[in-house]
Amino acid sequence: MASKMKENGSDLRQTNELNFIGSGTYVDGSIEAKGSLRIDGRVKGAVKAADTLTIGAKGEVAGEIHARMAVVGGRVEGDIKVQEKLVLETNSVVVGNLKAKKLVIDDGAIFQGKSDMGASKTLKTTPEPIQFQPEGEKADVEKSAETKS
Repeated sequence: MASKMKENGSDLRQTNELNFIGSGTYVDGSIEAKGSLRIDGRVKGAVKAADTLTIGAKGEVAGEIHARMAVVGGRVEGDIKVQEKLVLETNSVVVGNLKAKKLVIDDGAIFQGKSDMGASKTLKTTPEPIQFQPEGEKADVEKSAETKS
């Protein structure tokens, strides 16, 4: 499934391409797709997809991943950076750091690394802990400790 539109002979294109790396295919090197990409084979190298990257249940990627959205059903060894939503499906295995606005980890998925969902931009500094003892009781405890010494 692929469709392209070209306006008035210019290089402005709207692409809705779906690219496949099939089962039994091994790629050693970087891959960049202007549309969506599905990997059911094995890739060793960086993978970039301008739209959705799907790694099938038997798909494997050893390298850094960049995409607008991603669904991982297979195995990834490397960092994943997604602009929007990242889904780790039930039997997926991910060893590496994740960065995404939204993260879904299905029951049974294995993930080893750190995740960053941009919370540091919205978190405020933590205030000092609140004292739950009234000041009068605190003073009484200090006085009784002084009289015992």
